[in-house]
Amino acid sequence: MSRSKSIEKEMSFLDHLEELRWHLIRSVFAIVILASIAFIAKDFIFNVLIFGPKQSNFPTYQVLCEIAKFIGFKDSFCFTELPFRIQSRTMGGQFSAHIWTSITAGFIIAFPYILHEMWKFISPGLRVKERSSAKGFIFIASLLFFVGVLFGYYVVTPLSINFLGTYQVSGEVHNDFDLSSYISLVRASVIASGLIFELPILIYILTKVGVVSPKILKKYRKISLVIVLILSAIITPPDIASQVIVSVPIIVLYEISIYISKAVIRKQKKVLKKQTKSK
Repeated sequence: MSRSKSIEKEMSFLDHLEELRWHLIRSVFAIVILASIAFIAKDFIFNVLIFGPKQSNFPTYQVLCEIAKFIGFKDSFCFTELPFRIQSRTMGGQFSAHIWTSITAGFIIAFPYILHEMWKFISPGLRVKERSSAKGFIFIASLLFFVGVLFGYYVVTPLSINFLGTYQVSGEVHNDFDLSSYISLVRASVIASGLIFELPILIYILTKVGVVSPKILKKYRKISLVIVLILSAIITPPDIASQVIVSVPIIVLYEISIYISKAVIRKQKKVLKKQTKSK
């Protein structure tokens, strides 16, 4: 037994907590550094990214406008300007929005490094083969997260802004949204979508530890579809078109997760066969 392995075995619960603390500190430090860069790049973060989905020339609106025209629906996505204004009604509103938006940007960009730190914490308890797959795990999990973030930004966010920004109970009421409310919608759409796209990774882990199996996933497929629709309703405005658009990729991810679960079970069975043969 190597010295490093013996040290790992001798680590107490408090030692593990201390180790976790340093991994968290490094993760927070990475977020702070990237958040500082985002704080400096204020014009790009706000004028281009945050307020981009508010502009009529946003790519999503142009694509949806062409699709709406092609299928003969009302051109609800063809407009020159969204009928609402964004304002800040508190003294520290804009500064607070600047700080928290920078932190959110820092977290999104630092996500691969955060995964790397979490992997370093749990890797001592894994087998050698499992440790060797660290790069692949971090790459796939990060890729899914960033694809989810892009989906949230280019699909969920503009759909929500278009619906909620144009919705009126009466012509007497003019929409003037607070800055924090607008940014919260963008942030929630992006982060929620990024985390939802981690579903295959979650299913992979749960299958590895024996919590779920392909049979369970197939058995509860209908219930899962209901949950998907509920999630779609939570992160999108309450119109059917938006919910369908958002629910489709989640359903696809769920079906992919079933195949991933099958692959894990198949691999575990092969390992068991090899072990029984060797005995």
